[in-house]
Amino acid sequence: MPEHKTYIVEHLDPELGPWSALEYRAIARETAGCDGVFMLSSLPEGFQVPEELKQESAFRAETRGVEDLYPEGKGKERVCLLDPAADEDLNPDDKRDFDVFLFGGILGDDPPRDRTSELRKKGFTGRRLGPVQMTTDTAVRVTRMVVEEQYTLDMIPYLDHPELKFGEKESTEMPFRYVKGKDGKPIMPEGMVDLIKKDADKSIDDLF
Repeated sequence: MPEHKTYIVEHLDPELGPWSALEYRAIARETAGCDGVFMLSSLPEGFQVPEELKQESAFRAETRGVEDLYPEGKGKERVCLLDPAADEDLNPDDKRDFDVFLFGGILGDDPPRDRTSELRKKGFTGRRLGPVQMTTDTAVRVTRMVVEEQYTLDMIPYLDHPELKFGEKESTEMPFRYVKGKDGKPIMPEGMVDLIKKDADKSIDDLF
């Protein structure tokens, strides 16, 4: 069993919006902290990876899909799909059974569009992360906490639908679950609050 894990987002969109770019960079940085690999798979030919993301040591860009990277009999059984429709919750013992943790981007849709369904059809073993919609970086963060740090899902401190305040009269409620940081605030990618504040007149979907 490899000591270090691989976290893959199967990127199902032709472009990379500012929201996703910040999330992916946060995932890459945190994954580097545990000597893991963060990969975007199924990237279309000519896909422009932001320079800031290219510079992250844990990051890999891959045009092949997960079913080609891990075919039947050559690693597919060691891939775990994080799937809200799965029958079992992710648990610390899954560290022994899986080397690769697969996410169907974009997870942060509101309302959820079940983007994971395309991966579900490919027959990967699924695990749930709970009933509340998470952003992509939060889903990877929670998975890493369970697998690498051996938390159970109910041990993780969460903040559901937190309100972000930008001033005395300006605020917005985020329609997602986050991990609570030591400061009591939701853990979010660097630059995310500024992006949301700057584009407060846009819908969240427009920022992906």
